[in-house]
Amino acid sequence: MSEMHQENAAGADFDLTQFYQIFFEEAGENLDQMEQMLLDLDVALVDDEELNGIFRCAHSIKGGAATFGFADVAELTHNMESLLDKLRRHELQLTTPMVDALLESADASRSLLARHQTGSGDATPTSELVQRIADLAAGRTPAAAPKAAQAKPAALAKPVKSTRSLEIRIGPLEHPEQADALKELFRDIPGLGSISVLESDLPNTRVFAVETSSSDEDLLDLFVFHVSKDQVAIRCLDDVSATVPVAALATPPASSDAGFGFFADAPGAPSETETHEPVKTVETAAAAAPKAAGNKAQLEAATIRVAVSKVDQLINLVGELVITQAMLAQNSRSLDPALNQQLMAGLADLDRNTRDLQESVMSIRMIPMSIVFSRFPRMLRDLAGKLGKKVEMVMQGEATELDKGLVEKITDPLTHLVRNSCDHGVEMPEERLAKGKPEHGTITLSASHQGGSIVIEVRDDGRGLSREKILRKARERGLDVSDQMTDQEVWQLIFAPGFSTADVVTDVSGRGVGLDVVIRNITSLNGTVEIDSAEGYGMKVSVRLPLTLAIMDGMSVGVGNEVYILPLSSVVESFLVKAEAVGTVGQGSQLVKVREEYMPVIELEKVFQVPRFDQEKANSIMVVVEAEGSRAALLVDELLGQQQVVVKNLESNYRKVPNVSGATILGDGKVALILDTAGLIRRTRH
Repeated sequence: MSEMHQENAAGADFDLTQFYQIFFEEAGENLDQMEQMLLDLDVALVDDEELNGIFRCAHSIKGGAATFGFADVAELTHNMESLLDKLRRHELQLTTPMVDALLESADASRSLLARHQTGSGDATPTSELVQRIADLAAGRTPAAAPKAAQAKPAALAKPVKSTRSLEIRIGPLEHPEQADALKELFRDIPGLGSISVLESDLPNTRVFAVETSSSDEDLLDLFVFHVSKDQVAIRCLDDVSATVPVAALATPPASSDAGFGFFADAPGAPSETETHEPVKTVETAAAAAPKAAGNKAQLEAATIRVAVSKVDQLINLVGELVITQAMLAQNSRSLDPALNQQLMAGLADLDRNTRDLQESVMSIRMIPMSIVFSRFPRMLRDLAGKLGKKVEMVMQGEATELDKGLVEKITDPLTHLVRNSCDHGVEMPEERLAKGKPEHGTITLSASHQGGSIVIEVRDDGRGLSREKILRKARERGLDVSDQMTDQEVWQLIFAPGFSTADVVTDVSGRGVGLDVVIRNITSLNGTVEIDSAEGYGMKVSVRLPLTLAIMDGMSVGVGNEVYILPLSSVVESFLVKAEAVGTVGQGSQLVKVREEYMPVIELEKVFQVPRFDQEKANSIMVVVEAEGSRAALLVDELLGQQQVVVKNLESNYRKVPNVSGATILGDGKVALILDTAGLIRRTRH
């Protein structure tokens, strides 16, 4: 019991779990970077620097996993590292099966890390994968691996070493307690070995006697979390000639004036009769380590990880600040500017600073579309390989930024659209060649800002949609269709639940689920989906989403005693109109002519059934708004001005209201509705 108490007390002094979250985040970033670099590799023409970059990612993950005791991750990444090391030293030639195995290993590592992070889930079997990588690293084809070897993949991946007696010197150190923490590592990580403290003959150093089966490289990966590599020297006590120093290890000199003698360039360095190659190799690694550490420090200093909840809280506070500033601005209008000149100047500064602050805060939540787009090349590669197709992906507008909340919700619909283009759109290579097309099909993902919306397009140069086939399938399912339907109406049929034009159900598609999810998710975001297709030439799906930010610029308009907010990005112009300029067409619809262009008129008074108590306020002002490529004229009583408004979700606080996208609180405390200009324009079409 006393021994257990002592062990727990020692573990409490140094708890590795406090670093878990940082490790998982960095490992995830390394896996993402590794996957992207693997996808960019040209098998026929491999660049050494690309292989070095992939190797560094695997090495970082392995070192962290070994430190925290995640043996399964460490074993898998160690085998990846071995294969990559042979590739970068040109002992092996890169092949497609190697890239496939490395990509699968990255997926498996991500799965294993997720299980360690959550503490739940089934263990991912990696023995077959470890065996395959070991075979590839040995220059054998995986199929030729002997069954006996498959039974012990760990032995192939990482040969069992006998226990060694080592002397490890740490220093010189500014804070000697850094090295003392290493003792607890051997206690906390099972199987690492035992460690005891020896007398040190140099100031600010620690000398340890270690019994371990771990390699020098694994030990260095362990120590690097506490001290730099150039402060570590390892000497084998069993065989002095087998010394593997970090920086040209040698026997410490008798005089302390000579400094830390077992580093390179120190007196007593190994003579030329000793082995040179290991020393030279380790010197190079040691020289590169401080440089890499410096680059890493620069990278970490340039970024900071902040919880999303903190950013949301900051945005809410800025929103309240905007409301308070609007209230002060409105109350100050009744003051005499001459008598309150200093107050007016302060309010003007507050207005400017509030705007700058909200723009800065909102930019924190804005995420480039490259975060979403980056996952599709890998998915497309695997899907095309499964279908036997040759597909290239082109991405445009990755720098276009979108609110984080929308980015998370748009990923799933885009995944369905890309899979649909690959499966149904792009033809097989022989079919494309017969049609005079290039053997490789192209799927293009693009994102751009258009007015107050973001437009994301998925285009392919495949077979396109067949009007006759869609109508035939629709009739088979009992849908109400006719030959007089427009192309756009026919294309919308593919979004019907359960609708599929696939002749055979596969594990990729054919069950009619997918595109109905797209339309449902996009509609829930107040977005629209448009399809443009030409049979034999391809298809384009355009997803248009509003930029639903927490704070927006709006134009206030008055109708009766009500105030409505129009998104400023949708407003084109405003003008006075006379009654005779408005014409009535069939079914009571009204049109107004604006510079040789006729556009529908929307009377907000009738749309929202606004009671009118002041008959002298006539609807005499029209505001032209644009959305989804169409324009309409809104008939209002007066223009109240332009201002920043805080968008409040009306659906979560009340219920969904047609033609309204949200609400805001004005400076006088009243609630004003923010109009959905796209919904109002769609209303005129019906």
